[in-house]
Amino acid sequence: MREGVMVIDDGVFEGAEAALGYTFKDRSLLQTALTHASIADARLVSNERLEFLGDSVLGFVVCEALYKRFDDLLEGELTKIKSAVVSRRQCARIARHLELDRFLVLGKGMRSRPALPGSLSAAVYEAVIGAIFLDGGIRAARRFIMKHMAEHIEAAAVSGHQHNFKSVLQQHAQSEGQPTPEYVLLDEKGPDHAKAFQVSVQLAGKRYEPCWSGSKKQAEQDAALAALRALGLIQEDKHGRVVYVPNGEGNGGK
Repeated sequence: MREGVMVIDDGVFEGAEAALGYTFKDRSLLQTALTHASIADARLVSNERLEFLGDSVLGFVVCEALYKRFDDLLEGELTKIKSAVVSRRQCARIARHLELDRFLVLGKGMRSRPALPGSLSAAVYEAVIGAIFLDGGIRAARRFIMKHMAEHIEAAAVSGHQHNFKSVLQQHAQSEGQPTPEYVLLDEKGPDHAKAFQVSVQLAGKRYEPCWSGSKKQAEQDAALAALRALGLIQEDKHGRVVYVPNGEGNGGK
């Protein structure tokens, strides 16, 4: 292949479509999505514009999925999950799982590298999303994205939400027009190398159940959890995951 000339044969098209699980009506879109700027005659015919579009489509689809799936989470928690799900690292992982790198049309300088950078893998994944969106609309793009993202959304929700009770409590206070929760160190015991700390949180003039832990940070998280339980703002779902209960509708808030 001569550098500067975009040529993709039918075999590459068919292999890429099989990997993606999507057949293009307009294969020129797939060709553009797979064409890196290092070989394009001009950057306008590389996959950079499709990457730009695909990034927004990916963000929309993931936000929509989060909104529908987690009606018990606040905006801040949804934002954290979204950031983890659509990160460049996560996009690169999916691109590599689909083996999109082997279909990329690259210049000689890029192709000679022992390994392609993760940013390039993430870019082609987003470019492919943009191409599918233009070719088949939002439904086709949503199917493609969720086929690979659904499990990552669940995983990010479980790992991210479990340890941010201070954030949840602070967002609740803000939504109620209350001051920022204050964490009070009540006591500490033990030698310097093995101290334990007792912390309580004070919110709107009320001090909640104190908690002990081996670090101030964890003691504050535990104290926030205790306050959220007392306010009826959290409960465990059927999976054992602690979730936010809007408007204090849990048993503790009745």
